[in-house]
Amino acid sequence: MLAYDHFTFLIMVAHSRHQAILAAVQSKSPRTVAELEALLPVSPATIRRDLTFLENLGKIVRAHGSVLRPDDVDQELSFDRKRLAALNGKLAIAQAAVAFARPGDTIFVDAGTTTLEAGKRLLALPQITLFTNSIPLLAERPTAGARLIAVGGEVRSLSLALTGAGALAWVRQIRIDLALLGTSGLEISHGPTTTELSEAGVKSAVAAKATRVAVLADASKWGRPAAIRYAEWDQIHDLVIDHSPTPAERAELGRHGTRLHRVVR
Repeated sequence: MLAYDHFTFLIMVAHSRHQAILAAVQSKSPRTVAELEALLPVSPATIRRDLTFLENLGKIVRAHGSVLRPDDVDQELSFDRKRLAALNGKLAIAQAAVAFARPGDTIFVDAGTTTLEAGKRLLALPQITLFTNSIPLLAERPTAGARLIAVGGEVRSLSLALTGAGALAWVRQIRIDLALLGTSGLEISHGPTTTELSEAGVKSAVAAKATRVAVLADASKWGRPAAIRYAEWDQIHDLVIDHSPTPAERAELGRHGTRLHRVVR
């Protein structure tokens, strides 16, 4: 009887922890694993077991050290709607980013509306090899001797991106001098983020491999992180944005070695 009571007690305690984790993620998504460890007086190993249990039930999603609500994973606007939003800022950002390219570079241009504008301008430069997983960019025509090469993969209809195992296999094979990456959101304490796991996988692989990584983001992305972090600030060499961060935020970017390029619309 005592053993049964003890077993029941353990189940109740675990249930209480699970409810605390779910409440924390519901109030703020994403949450880092470190935040959850600080909230609950148990070992990191116990937290990891709890997160695995909740993930298997479909109550949470884990990605790159973060925990988020399942409903947050795939909430985003259609490509056409995003392309028209903050258009002047995106054009200015794209023009600034093109200056990073050098003759002979192999460049990866991410799927996204701001990166699309940068990619279109790169196709007007000679001696550039451009890889992309952006279907709209693949519809463009190089005009000055640039090479345009598709990264294979599964088509994601909402963002018109090529993702999945096929895209990752391509990324593993190519040398990347410069990567221009898009983002769904940015936060100084959390880094660049996106909304979808398969796109996050491609971005992460590119960020880990490229010699120089630039994130292109309009001002609406600042301070509004999406669900899934795809890179640490330490991996981002350049941030091009039409927003002026605070002195403290600038200092934090500088601490990670991220150069800020603020453009004027």
